[in-house]
Amino acid sequence: MDRRTFLRATVAAGAATILAACTREQAAEVRDVTAAPLEPASTPEPISLPTPSPTPAPARSRVVIIRTEDRAAGTREALERIRPDLSGKRVLIKPNFNSADPPPGSTAPDIIAETVRFARDEGAGDLVIGDRSGMGLTRSVMDSLGIPTLADNLQLALVDFSQLPAESWILMQPDQGHWPDGFAVAKPVLEADAVVNLCCLKTHRYGGHFTMSLKNSVGMVADMVPGLPTRFMQQLHASPDQRKMIAEINLAYDPEAIVMDGVDAFVQGGPATGTRVHPGLMIAGTDRVAVDAVGVAVLRMYGTTPEVSRGSIFDLEQIRRAVQLGLGVADPDRIDLEGDEDLIERIREQLLA
Repeated sequence: MDRRTFLRATVAAGAATILAACTREQAAEVRDVTAAPLEPASTPEPISLPTPSPTPAPARSRVVIIRTEDRAAGTREALERIRPDLSGKRVLIKPNFNSADPPPGSTAPDIIAETVRFARDEGAGDLVIGDRSGMGLTRSVMDSLGIPTLADNLQLALVDFSQLPAESWILMQPDQGHWPDGFAVAKPVLEADAVVNLCCLKTHRYGGHFTMSLKNSVGMVADMVPGLPTRFMQQLHASPDQRKMIAEINLAYDPEAIVMDGVDAFVQGGPATGTRVHPGLMIAGTDRVAVDAVGVAVLRMYGTTPEVSRGSIFDLEQIRRAVQLGLGVADPDRIDLEGDEDLIERIREQLLA
């Protein structure tokens, strides 16, 4: 049984013993972010699950690199080339809505719209956009980016993870992990048949060092769960093991597809604003380690922070910990790059440096 099947089966069994999850109509509504949390005495405990072992890491991983100035067209080409299996599946689209800043501060709406069109062309079932913002109230960020209108126009559900009740969070604690109290994952992520990770290409000034597909998963984790005292994001950002903890979150799910927006990138600063460069790329694959390693290689081509530039790419803490956990390919020689040959050669030089 793979990780996704294990989680969905265990979540379903646990959910039967507590309050039912949000209805589809409730999930489609981005609820008022100012709502008061429930009192601890009346709040059901979130389900607590062991974190399963990862599915075996691939022997090789394919990463597609597309030169483009058109994010929608680049997204379509990327998805057509990696061809995720979405037919008949409940699909959760996880964008980067960390803040209301334009790309690469956040995921461009046209990338989301094209992902939805592709999924429907592939025969996907229910589609949901879900996220929790890290810089600003999630509802305000979504409103500023025009996401509720986009969701209405595309007739799909939109979930503000920050407003989920306690019973819609799943507590996990990886073996030999670095989270003192574990971490709480939004149940809609675990109930999805397929997750599409739409990330951006940028550095991260607050301790992550870079934020791509592995770091984008932080938006699936609670800041706080109603009724519990733990401040999960406070624990993350205060820890010297922050980058290892970022990797550990990714044990909770397997992405069906990753599409990274590299049309613009931050090589300094981030995640909301920073020093902008223009690679003119979309990067796609199914392996978070391989995709992020390629993203770091692109940042290094343009000159980036000492933290991102130092040493081997596979020695960077996010990537090294992800490899230890079996989340992706184990070394750069096992990444198969597809795209413009000159660009591929430059990226390969960075990967092997």
